[in-house]
Amino acid sequence: MKPSKHFLLKSLFITGTDTDVGKTYVAAGLAVTLRKMGVDVGVMKPFAAGTAQKKGFKSEDVEILSKAAQVDDPENLVNPQFFPIHASPYTAWKTLKIKPKTSTVLSSFKRLSKLHEMILVEGMGGVMTPITDDYYITNLIKDMKIPAVIVTRTKVGTVNHTLMTVKMCEKYGIPIRGMIINDFDSGGYKTKELARDLKNLSKIPILGSVPFIDDLSDSSLYKIFKKSIDFKLLLR
Repeated sequence: MKPSKHFLLKSLFITGTDTDVGKTYVAAGLAVTLRKMGVDVGVMKPFAAGTAQKKGFKSEDVEILSKAAQVDDPENLVNPQFFPIHASPYTAWKTLKIKPKTSTVLSSFKRLSKLHEMILVEGMGGVMTPITDDYYITNLIKDMKIPAVIVTRTKVGTVNHTLMTVKMCEKYGIPIRGMIINDFDSGGYKTKELARDLKNLSKIPILGSVPFIDDLSDSSLYKIFKKSIDFKLLLR
């Protein structure tokens, strides 16, 4: 299915209210669905960290994203820098003496942007995750000159975290395309009530909510995201 003619394809930065809110799952679901809609979509995770995989991409997240978009772009473009430690780029720098290569990240993004109609960029942690002493994820998004999509959750406390994320994006002049609620917590807010409150308090559109699933196959992700996410609003 081809996207409607009025869709203006632009790259998006998928960020979150914290770490482990499901950014990779959401980015993969968006990539699969956009691809099946006829969009030439590429993916990127500027900085990744953790234990390196023995085969394929060092980062499991990068492997998931590349598989979802069905791209064979070089690893050094999709993931310019990997840190073999579960930490922010700043902490990895101070602990391992490996300085984050922001200029390489930005040049890689430009190269990827010439290869695809649209790039989905998945960030690391929340918007104030430090990259260097005075450079954060917010700075990276601003330098990429693309709007953000905020992934949030239903756990109690998420309203505070989400509003702080919105405020920091506004402070740095980052346009927010919308929010996606990842409904994987038990005992949290009801998604309809949370969507109502977040929209009223932040004035940011709610693009939809997605349920927790174990099946990350193309067919499963497409079925859920096509039904749950407002793609006209996402690509407006």
